[in-house]
Amino acid sequence: MHPSLTFHVSALAAALLLSTPVSRAESAKELITTGDIFASTFKSEEALKYYLPALKMEPENVPILLRIARQYREWMTDTTTRKEQLRLGHLSLGYAERAAALAPEDSEAQLSTAISLGKMLPYQSSREQVDASPRIKVAVDKAIKLNPDNDIAWHVLGRWHQGLADVGRLKRSVGSLLFGELPASTNEESVTCFEKAITLDPLCLRHHIELGITYAQMGRNAEARKAIEKGLAMPNLEKDDPESKVRGREDLAKLP
Repeated sequence: MHPSLTFHVSALAAALLLSTPVSRAESAKELITTGDIFASTFKSEEALKYYLPALKMEPENVPILLRIARQYREWMTDTTTRKEQLRLGHLSLGYAERAAALAPEDSEAQLSTAISLGKMLPYQSSREQVDASPRIKVAVDKAIKLNPDNDIAWHVLGRWHQGLADVGRLKRSVGSLLFGELPASTNEESVTCFEKAITLDPLCLRHHIELGITYAQMGRNAEARKAIEKGLAMPNLEKDDPESKVRGREDLAKLP
């Protein structure tokens, strides 16, 4: 830990222990500020040590709830067992849903629920995935309606269309028999969403990689290669960027 950061954390701890004359809001603000320092370097466990106490002081503070939901999602990336990934995912979803209920007109609050649900999909059973699909769509549609310029919301919607478009006819028939009718979608709808996300934030590498993956599903190999390679060449800025690049390289290797 950097010396200045160590001093900051120590000073905060001392201030809290000595019960200095600080208002509850200011105390929560200090905790959030320190948590943000750890969150900015992707240290989710450390960030949560500050965000969770801040939430106890202000249990209906939506920005804190969203920070906590995000940290549990990012912590999932650092774990290796399905059981732990699902545990963290459900914790994330719980805080996201609390935020969404408290802020029905907040795009980020609605989107957080969709992201948490989507983050758990790879670790869930087929039945759970089918159940989660309409919930993701409802949440992300709300987020886009509240803020059409939310590029991450368009990305999540693009992934939703991409995943359903990739479900084969046999799998869809079997899924419908076992779990009920699956939503219909197309790769073209996925492309539209990712192109919109790129327009809003061209520096987000995930938008380019996922656009390329959708092109690959469509057999548009030259466009797929170009989009994926563009994303791979961009610097990592978010916690999930390395994971996105792994996904991109895997699909790139499959292209003829």
